[in-house]
Amino acid sequence: MTNNFDFFVGEWTSTQRRLREVLTGCQEWYEFEGVTRCWRVFDGAGNVDEVTFPSLGWGGVTLRLYDKERDEWSLYWASSRSGLALPPVVGRFHDDGRGVFDGDDVYDGKPIRCVYIWSRITDQSCRWEQAFSVDQGSTWETNWIADFQRTA
Repeated sequence: MTNNFDFFVGEWTSTQRRLREVLTGCQEWYEFEGVTRCWRVFDGAGNVDEVTFPSLGWGGVTLRLYDKERDEWSLYWASSRSGLALPPVVGRFHDDGRGVFDGDDVYDGKPIRCVYIWSRITDQSCRWEQAFSVDQGSTWETNWIADFQRTA
């Protein structure tokens, strides 16, 4: 079985950019490096990646599981800094090649919508973005962007 996330299997370096403060109107970004290893599970019906951020001293894991009947992915994130983020974001890849995965969450005690967007996908590079909305998706604040370059 092949899946939409096969493009990410392998090893990557990335430039990570995050807002210094989220949902405050902050416009100041900071950058750091990420190192990622990704592999398939369940004969392609799942996918796992582990990322480390050497300069920050922490890392995370994403588990992606495909529901064939619903034709959608559930993406679960856990970090060594803050633990498991629940519930997952859920979605699919669209005809334009972008993957959009969203869901309800809580940030700093506030109910939010969270979206992950995968785009600019080639054999050697891709982009992931995270954005939050406090108004059920009418407006979004992008707060984390990762630009990946394949190393193996």
